This record gives sequence, structure tokens and C-alpha cells, in this order.
Amino acid sequence: MKEISISANDAGQRLDRFLKKYLANAPLSAIYKLIRKDVKVDGRRRREDYSLSDGEVLQIFASDAEIEEWSRKKPRAKAKRQFRIVYEDDDVIIVSKPFGLLVHGDRSEKKDTLANQVTDYLIETGAYDPRAEKSFVPSPAHRLDRNTTGIVVFGKNAEALRCLARLFRDDGRVSKYYYAIVHGRLKDETVRLKGKLLKDEKTNTGRVLPESDERGRYIETVVSCAAAGEGSFGSGRNARGYSLADVELVTGRSHQIRAHLASIGHPLAGDIKYGGRKTRIAESGMELGASTQALHAYKIEFREADGPLEHLNGRSFTAPLPEGWDALQKELLGRKVI
Repeated sequence: MKEISISANDAGQRLDRFLKKYLANAPLSAIYKLIRKDVKVDGRRRREDYSLSDGEVLQIFASDAEIEEWSRKKPRAKAKRQFRIVYEDDDVIIVSKPFGLLVHGDRSEKKDTLANQVTDYLIETGAYDPRAEKSFVPSPAHRLDRNTTGIVVFGKNAEALRCLARLFRDDGRVSKYYYAIVHGRLKDETVRLKGKLLKDEKTNTGRVLPESDERGRYIETVVSCAAAGEGSFGSGRNARGYSLADVELVTGRSHQIRAHLASIGHPLAGDIKYGGRKTRIAESGMELGASTQALHAYKIEFREADGPLEHLNGRSFTAPLPEGWDALQKELLGRKVI
């Protein structure tokens, strides 16, 4: 039998989700069998959706050998650090993600991810001790696509991560700003785009529908022209030139910027999923469309931070442009703008 004291970092989780993390090597059938017959919280049986509280004692009535096998943490190779630190305190770490790096693992890559790199850094600095934690791991509060660079915010403890989740879930409490190089000449005005985004899971793309459509999720994007290219580049669609767009996400849906800009005839340079063209940048050797699109999350502003993150309220943080963007601007826009 194993007794586990629930800490503040474990509190607020469903019983089944806590056990899935703590007994990470156990099959799901064993987890739910334990909950039905062999798990108690403060001496009482609880349903799988029971929310754990700080200070409660969880008892697992299984053999020591089974618990040791199911809870053993498998070693993994340390991920090489690729991110830049923008800001860090006791509750959060804000980093800038490079090209080509997944925030979380997927079928193609499970080990070398931004989440693993940040976790390794926090272990090295002593800000996170996995041996002292039963289920909590520092995690990002939001995501960027693999080929989008820029700011990602991580919670370093459970309370901060829950607070971040609320901030990013409620539109308007956090403002996110992006630079995008797009096909065509944007008008020299600020445009507020609204609509519904309908995702196609098979193609992993989104289609913008009218705001009145019953399908999809509401999206709102503010687009300004930071600069238009001096002269044309290439042929066909590319002959219309390029523009640098300054974009504010009012809502935060996956692929929102890419779909919204494509819907008004200005797909991102290199974004072949949404109608952009592959573009080779001679100076840098970069080929947009082969490995990336020109999209950078450059700034985040906390408007209504509260609780443990109240000290961030009203503050903004900026990520530097990634390597290669100077060459992108010079070749596509004719000059360095930002």
C-alpha cells in the first residue's frame, strides 16, 4: 500500500488524471480498476472525476512492486537548449521559440520539444525538482505552430499555470501581437477582421466563414500595415510584392492569423497551406514554404492578470526577431523595417 500526500501543485486535478500522471506506466484499464476497488482519498472511495485538495491523503492498495513499476520515471536524453529567455520570475518563464521546434511532442517528435527544453533548464537551475513532485510538470499556457517563432509563456507551479490558463482562455485578458510578411500590398489602414473559423481536421487547415454562420468558432483579428515592399519580387502572385503586417489577436484560435489573412487575399509568405508561395531568400539560404512561414509572435501584454500573477498586470514582454528575418525584410520588402 502506498500513501501520497496531495500538495498544492497536485490540488485541483481530477483523481483519474492525477493517477495517470503518477502511475504513468500503468495501462488505463489498471488505473480505472484501482479507482473502483483499490484507491481511497482520506479513507473514502471517490469517483474518477473527484477533485483532489491540498493536504488530502491518497491511498493506493496495490503491491509495492506494481506501484514501483507503474510509477518509475523513464530517463530521456537531455534536449539541447534552443530557446531564448525573455523574462523569468518565481511563477512564470517567458521564452522565445525558434523555427521548426514543436511546443509539445507529436507522432513525429516526442523528445526534442520546447516543453522538454524548458523543463531541463528549470531542473538545471533548481527551479523545478521532479523528484519532489508527484504529478506536476512546468507547462506552456498556449501554443505556437512548429513554424511560428516567438513568445511562449510557461507556468512554473500549478497555481500560476491555472491562472495563466484562465488568462489565455478569456479573450481580452492577454493581448498577443505578431509580425507577418504577406503576399500583396496591404492598405495603409487598420482593419478589424471578424468571422467564424471552421477547422478541417483531415487537412489541418481552417476556413473563415461569415460571422453569422452557425458553424465554427468566432475569431477576431486586427491587422495594420507596418510597411509595403518597395517594388515587386518574382512573378505571378509574387509580382504584387509583399507587405509587413502588424497583427493583434483578439481571440486566439489555432491557425487564426494564417486563415484570416488568406481570406482577404494576403496569405503569409511561404504558407503553402493557405495559398502562399515558396520563396527562396538568396542571402540567408532560407526557403519559405519548405520549412517555415513568415510569422513571428513578437509581443505579449498582460491586461487583467490576477492572483499569483497580479505583478504582471499592465506589463508587456517582447521577443527579438529570429535569425533570418533581416534577410527576409531586405529581399521581400526592399529594406529592413523592424
